[in-house]
Amino acid sequence: MDDVAASFPSPFDVPSPEGAGGWQKIYPYYLVFNEKLRSKQEGSFWFCNSQQWPHPIRPFDAVCVDFAVKGVSQYNTRHLLVPPANGLEVKILNGYVYLSPVPVAPEDIAARVPQFLERAGHYYQNWTSLLDNWMTKVCTRIDELETVNFEALPEAVPIEHFRSGDGRDATTQLLNDYDRIFQFAHDVWQYHFEFLNLGYAAYLDFFIFCKQHFPNIPDLAVARMVQGVDIDILRPDDELKKLSHLALELGIDSAFESGSADAVLAAVKELPRGVQWIDAWTTAQQPWFNITTGNGFYSRDRYWIEHLDIPIDFIRGYIRRLKNGETIARPTEALIAERNRIVAEYSELLDGEVREIFQGKLELARVVFPYVENHAFYVEHWFMGTFWRKMRQLARMLCGEGLWPNPDDMFYLTRNELRDVLFDYALGWATGAGAVGHGVLGDEIAQRKKIVAALEAELPQPALNRPPPVITEPFTIMLWGITSDTVASWLRKEPTGNVLSGVAASPGVAEGVARIVRTEADLEDVRDGDILVSAVTAPTWAPIFGRIRAAVTDIGGMMSHAAIVCREYGLPAVTATGTASKLIRAGQRLRVDGSRGEVTILD
Repeated sequence: MDDVAASFPSPFDVPSPEGAGGWQKIYPYYLVFNEKLRSKQEGSFWFCNSQQWPHPIRPFDAVCVDFAVKGVSQYNTRHLLVPPANGLEVKILNGYVYLSPVPVAPEDIAARVPQFLERAGHYYQNWTSLLDNWMTKVCTRIDELETVNFEALPEAVPIEHFRSGDGRDATTQLLNDYDRIFQFAHDVWQYHFEFLNLGYAAYLDFFIFCKQHFPNIPDLAVARMVQGVDIDILRPDDELKKLSHLALELGIDSAFESGSADAVLAAVKELPRGVQWIDAWTTAQQPWFNITTGNGFYSRDRYWIEHLDIPIDFIRGYIRRLKNGETIARPTEALIAERNRIVAEYSELLDGEVREIFQGKLELARVVFPYVENHAFYVEHWFMGTFWRKMRQLARMLCGEGLWPNPDDMFYLTRNELRDVLFDYALGWATGAGAVGHGVLGDEIAQRKKIVAALEAELPQPALNRPPPVITEPFTIMLWGITSDTVASWLRKEPTGNVLSGVAASPGVAEGVARIVRTEADLEDVRDGDILVSAVTAPTWAPIFGRIRAAVTDIGGMMSHAAIVCREYGLPAVTATGTASKLIRAGQRLRVDGSRGEVTILD
């Protein structure tokens, strides 16, 4: 075992990247490791959550860290009282987000069981009506967010407003709208986890039942019993496929051969049957183009609805494949047939009441499972896309008022710092002397830009401190793929020969050339037959899944987005390799065995 280290480095021993000195000051104090708390923070095991945050975050983007981690934690700890699991501690190290599960004291677990069963049971028994209510709440917040409009303060209060007797001015609306946006975001991130933890819990309950009654059943076999579901996060890709088929049916496919979205759409409108396609295109945009090629956690994410070249390029690729005689539909029928075969095979091993219990747990898992993916469209994509669009509007307005040279500069301030900037702007407007920030923010923002750029130049440690002897926290295993085996493989100084191990996330074996995708921009380099290697995949990369042969990620468990989407597309996948995107070089030939959880470097 000489090739296996005993521990990951302490967060206090990880050096700052060159040029990133003082990075801790650009984030809220509670999100960074603190020397005064060293003994406590070194006593916990932390893993890099590169699934939600694969890149260093800018100061403003920490809002997603705050609200997401608070939301998932409060539902475990305060709402549902999940018996073995409290929330997640969160810290930022060199710009990357690290999590540490907070366990429930063993002596307290039994007392939480009946409380969890009562609370979870209420939701399971009323799932449909409560989920309808959830949809109403989220869509209402999106509608309310759309009403926010950031405009520069006027030269003077309009005479009509002055005469109304209101007594206030436009600064009131400006500051209130800013506060409202974060209230909406805080609300929606709480809604996000209202059902999500229950979705995982129902699947975990079914998983544990299967393991108890079928001791040798592979984890992947359990996951495949709930595959072939209709999930909304794949609907945007389905809409593009419909539009691609329609373009061929109408005989307007020549318009898509080249050119920007504006050029393509202009050419389509000139064709005899082009209006019919334009109508379908327009209908598909709301809500399905409110989706990003990223994951919604970053202010720089690009959304289809704002960058129509993205969906047009995907449609162009689909049309090309259809004209080559390829099938672009997901293999849903085959997945369902395989799902039913596996269920029947294991069901026959059970008798009477136990078989009924098995069917009941399976049925519940299938009922709640779609939410595990669907929430991502409505929260991370639609709501957050609207949120970022409003923030960019504010950034442009304050840039126009001279607070910083470029609109994007705003995102190098935290949300609370920006609240102070808004009051500075309002005060300077009120006095007529102008905002103080005009003269003092530029240097600070420029320095922070250099720090973030330096952070982005280095890859993170996969984990920190000494791992526990056995990792048992269920959500850590299911969602992130952090198991005792994967952690042990991360601790090896070198991979075992030419083989990397991870989670067997989606079955099958495929060989191909490695294509390293570190950011969404790298998707343009993916070629037919490639093996996609990334820290993590996003479900919205679906349009390229028909071109690749397999996927390999650094993080992700059986219930991660990468695993679920790859199973729905029938692609082999190995997740939670820890270091694949660092160790594998672009152009190397790989064999991906998604059934065994192994990636072999063939070169």
